[in-house]
Amino acid sequence: MIKDTGNSSVLRRLFSFTKPYRSLLIVSALLAVVLAPLSSLTPWLTHIMVDEYIMKSDLEGLKRMALIFLAVLFGTTILRYYFAILTNRMGQNVIKDIRLRVFKKIISFRLSYFDQSAVGTNTTRSINDLESVQIVFSEGLITIVADVLSLIMVLVLMFYTSVQLTLITLISFPLLLIASYIFKEKVKESYQRVRNQIVRMNGFLQEHISGMKVVQIFTAEKKVSHKFNDINREYTQANLDGIFYYAVFFPVVEIISAASLGFMIWWGAQGVLDAEVTVGQLIAFPMFLARLFQPVRMLADKFNTLQMGLIAAGRVFHILDLDQTEEVDQKIKDQKLIGKIEFQDVHFSYDGQTPVLKDLSFNLEAGHSLAIVGPTGSGKSSIISILNRLYDLQGGKILIDDQDITSIPLSVLRTKIAFVLQDVFLFNGTIKENINLYDDTIDLNQIRKAAQSIGADEFISKLPGAYDFKLAERGANLSMGQRQLISFVRALVSEPDILILDEATSSVDTQTEKIIQEAIPKMMKGRTSILIAHRLSTIRNADQIIYIKNGEIKESGSQRELLDLSDGYFKELYESHFQLAQAK
Repeated sequence: MIKDTGNSSVLRRLFSFTKPYRSLLIVSALLAVVLAPLSSLTPWLTHIMVDEYIMKSDLEGLKRMALIFLAVLFGTTILRYYFAILTNRMGQNVIKDIRLRVFKKIISFRLSYFDQSAVGTNTTRSINDLESVQIVFSEGLITIVADVLSLIMVLVLMFYTSVQLTLITLISFPLLLIASYIFKEKVKESYQRVRNQIVRMNGFLQEHISGMKVVQIFTAEKKVSHKFNDINREYTQANLDGIFYYAVFFPVVEIISAASLGFMIWWGAQGVLDAEVTVGQLIAFPMFLARLFQPVRMLADKFNTLQMGLIAAGRVFHILDLDQTEEVDQKIKDQKLIGKIEFQDVHFSYDGQTPVLKDLSFNLEAGHSLAIVGPTGSGKSSIISILNRLYDLQGGKILIDDQDITSIPLSVLRTKIAFVLQDVFLFNGTIKENINLYDDTIDLNQIRKAAQSIGADEFISKLPGAYDFKLAERGANLSMGQRQLISFVRALVSEPDILILDEATSSVDTQTEKIIQEAIPKMMKGRTSILIAHRLSTIRNADQIIYIKNGEIKESGSQRELLDLSDGYFKELYESHFQLAQAK
């Protein structure tokens, strides 16, 4: 259930993150209150200095007032400095906390969420949107409060100094309010367009940089470049529209301000001649006018900043409120699995409509091995995905050691079931970090022992730094076979009770495949194992084989039993495999 994302509720929720930094918030608020009168005092002090001391030739009094003037000016500068530092520090700390919470939330989502959500969108939420949220603190609500207080204080002092000059000055003020409102609405619209285009651009860049091999193989560079140019042009135009509104608004404010100043000087000069206005008042009011128009001018922009920050915060909170989380208790890992697996009438669909697995039932005894074969798209990989609870079933049960897998803690299930996937994903970091995945309880001796058991230690030891060798993104500085061997070590190092190999040798060279084929029996020894493969050499030692097609088991038995079936699916696959091998 997603919570209400109205501006008031979002703002309350956003400020709930300031609790650990309550002292910063309180001091910032106090500084805003103190700065309001201080920043407005200098015009009033100027009026006093001129009328009470300069005009009366009181040099001693003028010196005292000059010192007071400098003290107020210096104090205001120091307080503004600390106000900016404190509000920005609070904002950065809050964003740090929210960003960490967002990341923890994202990595806890079910895999189905990532099937439906673009990586670029999540990146934008975690980086760009949170930067907009930070501005709510540094340039948003607190500074708006400070500007409003300053505006009120300026008006109070203006009326106190001269009611007539104040009324004359405010003649053009409604025009300023109208211009500010129009500016606020136009900039709000352009900001929203900019945000939408950022999401689109981030998604496009992430997708096409990740798939650069495909782009270059099919010589699609020009087409992709043209598409990016269209997205980039729309993003640029959205920014230019915002710049246009700023370019129009600020000169309009200057014109209105100049008009107010002209009215004030015209009336004030006559007032001085008629002895209705003092020289000090006439000198002070241009200063008052500057302090009156500046907050109004900035408030329009800051209201937009606040609103865009709240919209961004709403999008971030939408991520935090999504009910897609899998609760994984990281503390429970020691429970051991015997390894008996049973599927009972399992139904599964990725979208809840198109069935991928239908009435799937089979048994695998502990310590035995099962090979799953069948054409592409038959549901082989889906079987292991639901076994590890990456996705939820629509019907039926999966039992491990006679327990429903939903009753087994996810930390146990995923620690004791090891995967070796066809698509090896390595992170930017050392080989050691890619094997233990930052788990300090797995030391180098354990890693080396696992690597030696499958013959990976030999090539790793020859690399510069050995297990501290720095991998490029996705392991681009290693061969495909070397990456696959590292994924084998990653699977073995946790000493799993159940081992799953999903097309584990389909992407390796012949020499590496030979090493892996020798290692697989060692890996499977004493473990319940499931093997999915197109290469029949990988499954030759399996105790049981099932042939699956269109999400249904068509054949089941040992390799000998399946080969004895006339016109069997597996027999046809077996014969075509070896005919192809002989042809080579």
